[in-house]
Amino acid sequence: MATRKNTQQPGRHAADSHDLIRVHGARVNNLKDVSIEIPKRRLTVFTGVSGSGKSSLVFDTIAAESQRLINETYSAFVQGFMPTLARPEVDVLDGLTTAIIVDQQRMGGDPRSTVGTATDANAMLRILFSRLGKPYIGSPKAFSFNVASISGAGAVTVERGGQTVKERRSFSITGGMCPRCEGRGSVTDLDLTQIYDDSKSLNDGALTVPGYKPGGWSYRLYSESGLYDADKPIRKYTKRELHDFLHREPVRMKIAGINMTYEGLIPRIQKSMLAKDRESMQPHIREFVDRAVTFTTCPDCAGTRLTEAARSSKIKKVSIADACAMQISDLAAWVDSLDEPSVAPLLTTLHHTLESFVEIGLGYLSLDRPAGTLSGGEAQRVKMIRHLGSSLTDTTYVFDEPTTGLHPHDIQRMNGLLQRLRDKGNTVLVVEHKPETIAIADHVVDLGPGAGTAGGTVCFEGTVEGLRKGGTITGRHFDDRAALKKTVREPTGRLEIRGASTHNLRDVDVDIPLGVLTVITGVAGSGKSSLIHGSIPAGEGVVSIDQGAIRGSRRSNPATYTGLLDPIRKAFAKAHGVKPALFSANSEGACPTCNGAGVVYTDLAMMAGVATTCEDCEGKRFQASVLDYHLGGRDISEVLAMPVTEALEFFGSGEAATPAAHRILDRLSDVGLGYVSLGQPLTTLSGGERQRLKLATHMSDKGGVYVLDEPTTGLHLADVEQLLGLLDRLVDSGKSVIVIEHHQAVMAHADWIVDLGPGAGHDGGRIVFEGTPADLVADRSTLTGEHLAAYVGG
Repeated sequence: MATRKNTQQPGRHAADSHDLIRVHGARVNNLKDVSIEIPKRRLTVFTGVSGSGKSSLVFDTIAAESQRLINETYSAFVQGFMPTLARPEVDVLDGLTTAIIVDQQRMGGDPRSTVGTATDANAMLRILFSRLGKPYIGSPKAFSFNVASISGAGAVTVERGGQTVKERRSFSITGGMCPRCEGRGSVTDLDLTQIYDDSKSLNDGALTVPGYKPGGWSYRLYSESGLYDADKPIRKYTKRELHDFLHREPVRMKIAGINMTYEGLIPRIQKSMLAKDRESMQPHIREFVDRAVTFTTCPDCAGTRLTEAARSSKIKKVSIADACAMQISDLAAWVDSLDEPSVAPLLTTLHHTLESFVEIGLGYLSLDRPAGTLSGGEAQRVKMIRHLGSSLTDTTYVFDEPTTGLHPHDIQRMNGLLQRLRDKGNTVLVVEHKPETIAIADHVVDLGPGAGTAGGTVCFEGTVEGLRKGGTITGRHFDDRAALKKTVREPTGRLEIRGASTHNLRDVDVDIPLGVLTVITGVAGSGKSSLIHGSIPAGEGVVSIDQGAIRGSRRSNPATYTGLLDPIRKAFAKAHGVKPALFSANSEGACPTCNGAGVVYTDLAMMAGVATTCEDCEGKRFQASVLDYHLGGRDISEVLAMPVTEALEFFGSGEAATPAAHRILDRLSDVGLGYVSLGQPLTTLSGGERQRLKLATHMSDKGGVYVLDEPTTGLHLADVEQLLGLLDRLVDSGKSVIVIEHHQAVMAHADWIVDLGPGAGHDGGRIVFEGTPADLVADRSTLTGEHLAAYVGG
């Protein structure tokens, strides 16, 4: 770095010369020996089409190495409890500072995790109520819905002065957890009519639970237990017999000559089926659970999760349950009104945390909102709250599309926050597609030129002005503006929504036109998702594609997720007269050495585990004998290595023509995933790619109404055009498309717009405009109208 001019200034301290983060020879994922220098204490935005390598460079290289180096400063004992991180594939990484990652990973779906527990606001409120609440009921634990009340007594043996002394001890903990729902706020009831037919006896096949077939062990456990007559219809059981059948505690007993544990049918179903994540269930089990289980608000705590004692202690007539149910902007005002010198530091910190929510545009949430219900953008902004008032400087903040889920009005506020973090002396790295955020960058790094194998190189480095003139895809599309359509489609019918009152909606009546492209707009928190997902449930005739995460291990890939692998395996099997299971790396065809993973993992305890390519299959995942079978001149591993565009051609004609595979590949290409290879692990796909993969999978579903939730998430400016073309094709094929969206290009392209607002939370929940985009621009009466008018130059 001695050649840089500013290091030659006379009298400059050597420590001040390290003003760059230097990356040389980065080869993570699709990066091709990338070498860049990023200025410190500046706002650097990384742009490029989806899949060009932005996240690989920022998250998997720079941020990952920073975290790994910090973890190495701890003792081996502490490192054993931390995630083990391998060193990224890079020649030189120099000038790193501590990285704080604010990504879009959804917050944990634990039913007890709420906005309050995730941000420590609940912890502070509990201390506040334990100090000021009247009547006094106990320590902060007495206000926690995660702590159960417990007491006990007994004799303990104590060694004292060389003698063994027995003493009687007792203890009690007063917790705030509602005993009925165990702090969950809702109770599950099983519909007994869906579990058994009470007009039949067990020997006549009364049980209707999946997996409980007459003759099977699960069935014989009940029919041969001897606790009740298996030939008697269940409706004629005595109270005792019914209790033994449905609720009996686990007990060891001999059944059919074998020692087994007998347990009532309901606790057994709860443990085996209801304890699992719904998404990971097999389809027939999921269908049974949806049919048999009803979730109702807990009658004892009215959904507050807290005991009666915790709800009875109040400050200024407000209980902790009332405080958590308030909109955060109102709660901040309430905390501000408290004047108690004895807890002044606590009130100051709590007020600052709540004000941070309001400042970042989340004042419409409440602390009792389950964390799992937050969108990706909301979860990311909740994580930012911890850092807003931080006194740390000279750290590196890494953001993954911080404008996701934000209305154009809120993007300006987010830009201000990013600039404030930078002005405190921090390095801010942002992966972003929105031109409004790229425009405020001090330094821009554009990756590309394409996606996947066609990307991974730096196409441009410099200022925003330089990017505009640079001629890269991002530069060419930077000032693109979608124009308003000259004519809009006429609706073929109406979908009536009457009296919608989910969350903050205020008895909304609206007609959604069918047969056209309808866009639902409004600031974050105005009630868009509540209106659409709450009033148009997915099911008969409705295909709903939300932003829920795709679940999948490193063995899952686009071919397995979309069902594409089935017709491919059958085509190979048919061509050679063998079993289809041979062509699955998760079944009979798997390489025995690596079990079809392609790599062998070596665990090194607190050190990073090592993944080495399997020597037997050379990373191809299949047995050598399987690779002798060819279709159209390619073996199965070569087919899985193809990108979608190449596979589309391969399965479209000639010897390998497979119409079923071609149809699925066509849909993948339609949603802009032509560059993704069929066997690429799902864990390496970006958020935008995963959502489009979900869209491609659901495009074949039979339904007349498609509901999409922010499909432009993670899409480059150039890809938005392709998405608009796809939406047009869906509508032209006779579908009704309803899109919840903030992107002005999608709004301008709509046939009809429904705008909610005017604000968020209790300031929203009303329809403020219905009509065509041209009318909205001419009207300019709403925030959306103002921003859309500015966008189209109206």
